[in-house]
Amino acid sequence: MTIRVVLADDQALLRSAFRVLVDSEPDMEVVGEASDGAEAVAVTRRESADVVLMDIRMPGTDGIAATREISADASLEEVKVVILTTFEQDEYVLQSLRAGASGFLGKGAEPGELLTAIRIAAQGEALLSPAATKGLITKFLSQGGGSGDVREGQSVAGMDMLTVREREVLVLVAAGLSNDEIAKRLSVSPLTVKTHVNRTMSKLAARDRAQLVVAAYESGLVHPGS
Repeated sequence: MTIRVVLADDQALLRSAFRVLVDSEPDMEVVGEASDGAEAVAVTRRESADVVLMDIRMPGTDGIAATREISADASLEEVKVVILTTFEQDEYVLQSLRAGASGFLGKGAEPGELLTAIRIAAQGEALLSPAATKGLITKFLSQGGGSGDVREGQSVAGMDMLTVREREVLVLVAAGLSNDEIAKRLSVSPLTVKTHVNRTMSKLAARDRAQLVVAAYESGLVHPGS
């Protein structure tokens, strides 16, 4: 299956570079471009995109607002958003995840990293494994998310519905482990882990694994720096 990608960035030159890179891969293609958030949402709907590479700072509707709109649209439930950011914009990371992004990637990433990120997002995985990424998330959660809207230990709807095993799996997901790694840790099959993850996502109304990570920290199940 070909991964349908939308590029959302107000810099035309950067979009062109991304297009050349993405279109060079046999398993993906750029199906649309946008220079602002509102256009990104419209193009994503029109082109039935699988993955959106979304810049944060764009004129008019910014990338976070556009991500939130995509995530709230039931018809775009399968669309995954990867936020493109720079180290100078770290304060936006958690806001992006809370808005529904599947993860984020630095604009200085190598071409291979960008392509891998698109594939990972398309598969429904979260781009949260690197230690630096997890460090940023824990940092901003412990500081209130940088915007005062996140409180460690706050109530997360559905958390009390989780079984002991589902909570255990959630902790390992928050640690950045893949299903295969969790399976080895718990001595169960990857399919069993996938079932637990899916049930946990359903109970917590989480869009994907990235949302599970945020829920794990916000509920206090996992603590910043642990």
